[in-house]
Amino acid sequence: MLRVCVIGMGPIGNNHARIYKSLDFVELAAVCDIRRDRAEAASKAYDVPYYLNAQTMLDEIKPDIVSVATGGYEYSSDHCQPVLQALRSGAHVLCEKPISNDIQCAKIMVDTAKQYNRCFGIDFNHRFTPAALQAKKWQQDGRLGDLIFVNMALWIGKFMPLESEFYHLKALNPHSVDMMRYFCGDIDEVQCYAMKAPGRWIYSSSSINMRFKNGIVGHLTSSYDIERGHPMERCEVAGTQGRFVVEDMWLHSTLFPRGNMVREEYVNPVFGGYESFFDTFKARVTCFAEQIRDGAKPEEINGSGEAGLEASRVIHAAIESIKRGNVPVKVESVTI
Repeated sequence: MLRVCVIGMGPIGNNHARIYKSLDFVELAAVCDIRRDRAEAASKAYDVPYYLNAQTMLDEIKPDIVSVATGGYEYSSDHCQPVLQALRSGAHVLCEKPISNDIQCAKIMVDTAKQYNRCFGIDFNHRFTPAALQAKKWQQDGRLGDLIFVNMALWIGKFMPLESEFYHLKALNPHSVDMMRYFCGDIDEVQCYAMKAPGRWIYSSSSINMRFKNGIVGHLTSSYDIERGHPMERCEVAGTQGRFVVEDMWLHSTLFPRGNMVREEYVNPVFGGYESFFDTFKARVTCFAEQIRDGAKPEEINGSGEAGLEASRVIHAAIESIKRGNVPVKVESVTI
């Protein structure tokens, strides 16, 4: 039985806790939050002890797995310290995205996981849905042929006060970039155009051109300026033998074979299918826990910390492109 703790008991941390409680090979051993009200509420909800100090919890509970679902500045500045504490305490760690708003901190987290030979994953839940997994299978089966291009789009209305000029890119785009890298590999160079919508002081919509290391081209459009609706996400990958489209993470994916008007499609079933966004978290958290249970090596983790670091490097290169007047920027030139 794996002993698990969750640090950060906001809505996402509670998702993690609920999922762990549902797994028969996991024991949710404790929860932690610096806010007493959140810690106490989670303690009552899951019938486990609570802590206000992460290191104290780690020292006393000695968990096998720790989920870090803290927030902070730009939605991620509070990830680094508890991740490092958990890794150094001997736990495997699943961290919320983005890995960090600071590239240097993200690199330290990845390096520390390697130093202690711990598994380190990021909650890239979009890649774990049945629709995305079916698309990946089409690709692995050679149904696309040689890759040519990828188009990605994600939009979600977010109108609350946001704390930094680049919040939108840092907080929203890790999912999008990870999906593009998941299907198409490492990104070599980006060029970003962005705008501040009327009444905005942040860059709230962006258009990012990409060149991948394998030579294919890609594009990402993302926005905080469009009301959430159906659909809100689309990933299209094309090759010499066909292309697929994944829409809204879990709703459906479609394969369009070259020279064949008969398409193949996965459609989320009414009975037994995903019912809400929560199910995407369940798939991702369960996969991480199962990999730990089954003895996966750190380099085998699906949606690894290193993938989180590389996604953030792409985003920081896009931000650098904006700052330089929309010029192309090499991803490897981003300072770490």
